[in-house]
Amino acid sequence: MLVSLGIRDVVLIEALDLEPGPGLTALTGETGAGKSIVLDALGLATGARADSGLVRRGATQAGVIAAFALPSSHAAWALLAGRGLDADPSEDLVLRRTVSADGRSRAFANDQAISAGVLRELGALLLEVHGQHDAVGLLDPRTHRALLDSYAGCAQPLAACRLAWSTWREAEARSAELRSLSERRAADAEDAGLRLAELDRLDAKPGEEDALADARGLLGAAEKIVADVASARDAFGGPKLANSLSQALRALERARDRAVQAGGAAGNAAVDKLSEAVAAGERTLLEAQETLAALDAAARAFVFEPARLEKTEERLFALRASARKLGVTVEDLPAERLRFAKLLRAFETADHALAEAGAAAVAAEAGYDTAAATLREARKAAAARLSKAVEAELKPLKLEKARFQVAVDALPDGRAGPEGADRVAFEIATNPGAPFGPLGDIASGGELARLALALKVALATRGGADAAGPTMIFDEVDQGVGGAVADAVGSRLKRLAATGQVLVVTHSPQVAARADAHWRVAKTLRGGKTTTSIATLDALTREEEIARMLAGAQITDAARAAARALIAS
Repeated sequence: MLVSLGIRDVVLIEALDLEPGPGLTALTGETGAGKSIVLDALGLATGARADSGLVRRGATQAGVIAAFALPSSHAAWALLAGRGLDADPSEDLVLRRTVSADGRSRAFANDQAISAGVLRELGALLLEVHGQHDAVGLLDPRTHRALLDSYAGCAQPLAACRLAWSTWREAEARSAELRSLSERRAADAEDAGLRLAELDRLDAKPGEEDALADARGLLGAAEKIVADVASARDAFGGPKLANSLSQALRALERARDRAVQAGGAAGNAAVDKLSEAVAAGERTLLEAQETLAALDAAARAFVFEPARLEKTEERLFALRASARKLGVTVEDLPAERLRFAKLLRAFETADHALAEAGAAAVAAEAGYDTAAATLREARKAAAARLSKAVEAELKPLKLEKARFQVAVDALPDGRAGPEGADRVAFEIATNPGAPFGPLGDIASGGELARLALALKVALATRGGADAAGPTMIFDEVDQGVGGAVADAVGSRLKRLAATGQVLVVTHSPQVAARADAHWRVAKTLRGGKTTTSIATLDALTREEEIARMLAGAQITDAARAAARALIAS
């Protein structure tokens, strides 16, 4: 709901602050007094085109501030949040717009700079204008389906249709993914089979690369090691060393034995030295024999085998080549073998999975068709009710020859969506026998404004409008009518205002008399400067204004009495 409107230096308005309330507010005044300026200012604050012509003569810029009190669930808060702007639903939404004399404009929402496009989007959610040349929302067929759905109260079938659509889209995506996999399967399966066969033949083992590298190093050095061992054996003298040591040992033993026989006893220094020499010789002989045996064993262990080295290198190179081809390490080859085996099994089961996904997609499509059909029936039933309800409002509004219908048709193939598969359009035929057509193409300005009123009243009657809806403005909806028709217009505006906020610019006393609040727009000339002002009327001044609207320039007691009667009716 619009709770305040501040206007500065707009055309003839120097400074003006208004506080609209709920219900129906009437703006009246002499022709040319400036009632349209108020609407222009409000339009500027909600995204209308900025024009330097709006700047009051002598001023550097024009400015308008409009504050709206909105529930936390209002779509405007979500719009602001979606644009990355701070929005506190516990506070009023304050829109501010300035336009300078050179035509440059700036826009703000709660003191945050926004683009003119964002301001227009907010304005479309906050304000709805119906007049001789404007019928925001009603002329756009894109809004008709949402209006009908709200009137029909079909939130449940609409939610079911959205869910069915989502389920169908997901099932189709899964089926398409598997179809694509199936198309690539032959080539991929062949490649996976070849790679798995290669890995099977290779049969890589964990840790095998390190073991082969170590073996390759030893085998590569074996030839030189054998040569070194042979050189060592030659240096030791081979069997000659053992023979020489044996001869020396026997000579030492004979010397010791002769020393003992010659009378030497144990403890004799010479005999003891000979005994020590014999013992040392025995040890030396034994170690020499062991050394020669070890050299022979080493020589046999390091026999140079070129074929074995070649085989080891071939195995190592094969492992590393396979790893490079697959883009992994040699240590990962066993895991790759398992992966390709698993992939081949997946290919083998792909046909079954594809068939299941296809069946699921078909079932999901059928589910969507059922949900869309249920929603269509709800819409058609509501369309018939709404058509009758609007036509019932047309005759009292001097549109008795007009016929109204809500057309619900199937969308062309491929145009269905989460909101169903229907095209909804409000259509009118203004003369008997004339075909139905779009509202804006057939209805004149005055007819369109009254048709908008009839439609809004019908929607509100069935709960299609609520207090959280946009503020509605009807600009001279009573143009060219009077008497009973004007009274019918006033009555319907009053009914519509019971569910929201309505502002009406009117020349009809019958309409003004129905208002909950009454503003009088006046033009004054002071000091050679013309300005427009607005006064909020109390009971007495309101009676006088309605009497003026009834009688003209000369207000009579009879006019005042008629005004009192209108207000009281």
